[in-house]
Amino acid sequence: EWYGYLTVPLVLPWHWIGANDTGGVFAILWWLNFPDSGPGGKCDKAFYNKWLPVRVKHVTFVLSLWTCVWLLGSWGLDRPLIDGWKFTFAVSFFFRLGFALAWIFIANVNHSHMWNEFLARDPERTWPMLHAFMAFALGGRHRWNEMLFHDVHHMCPGRIGAMSQRGRFHGWQKVHDACVEILANGLWKSDDDETTMMQHQKRRSLVLKSRTTK
Repeated sequence: EWYGYLTVPLVLPWHWIGANDTGGVFAILWWLNFPDSGPGGKCDKAFYNKWLPVRVKHVTFVLSLWTCVWLLGSWGLDRPLIDGWKFTFAVSFFFRLGFALAWIFIANVNHSHMWNEFLARDPERTWPMLHAFMAFALGGRHRWNEMLFHDVHHMCPGRIGAMSQRGRFHGWQKVHDACVEILANGLWKSDDDETTMMQHQKRRSLVLKSRTTK
């Protein structure tokens, strides 16, 4: 509907503050809701001996990185320690901008009706000029596969995982060809009674045919 576009101006600041899968706001939300409470609303048994130490290590590591950035912007430039905030602010500004733009593609464009309707026009994904440009813009064809076959990812996200990650280990071409093969077979199989009955009848006829040919 038309009113859905009213929230478009909020997309950039939403990702800017870190309300996405790799952002700080999302991490805080995750920490407040995981792990689930035990019976009777009690704290999870593994919270203090497993999850809390892991989170402390993570936060300590992140703070150490930002400390290095602060020191680079102060002592690294022969400036007083107090002036480190200027460099830290610049780094934070541009890295947030980069992450926000990346997540707009991955989260918003990737899941939009317009983009998925565009993908549905050509299951074999035969757009060489588009592939070359987007691979250059995103930093490699393995990352472009993430947008090109995100419908395949959502077919079975737990088992398939991220296309870009698979491309790093197996090569973008192998992942690309496997996704095209999946699309050729169909993402979803109907399980209504009529279709299921037809499948059973077809399977039974094949079995009977194989027996008669022996």
